[in-house]
Amino acid sequence: MTTPAPVQAWHRIAAARDEASLADLDALLAEECVFRSPAVHTPQEGKPVTTAYLLAAMAVLGPTLRYLDEWYAVAEDGGGSAVLEFGCEVGGRSVHGVDMLRWGADGRLTSFTAMIRPAQGLEAVVAAMGAELSRA
Repeated sequence: MTTPAPVQAWHRIAAARDEASLADLDALLAEECVFRSPAVHTPQEGKPVTTAYLLAAMAVLGPTLRYLDEWYAVAEDGGGSAVLEFGCEVGGRSVHGVDMLRWGADGRLTSFTAMIRPAQGLEAVVAAMGAELSRA
């Protein structure tokens, strides 16, 4: 199966991790996009807050982020979903996780969920994300 366009777009954005990719991220996210964090209980709703979390995640995880595997399903209407397995290091801790993406027929992300393990890796990510979000 060919990698769906929204997944290709996310990989380009995550690899670039620069200000120029901000326009690409804006184009990829639907206005109603919801971000689900492994550290925050409630879903973070809307493009602005999803953008803030994803930019912070790219700053925190990006330097060592590597995608290891991926699975996706595409609906007949063009919508779909993907699970992207990743690994990285944050604060000297090994981090393993998955990003779960959902998109509509227009190819824009409607949902982005991150899940992280082990607990020590999650703790390192939570601390680094908190600092990055406060800085931004």
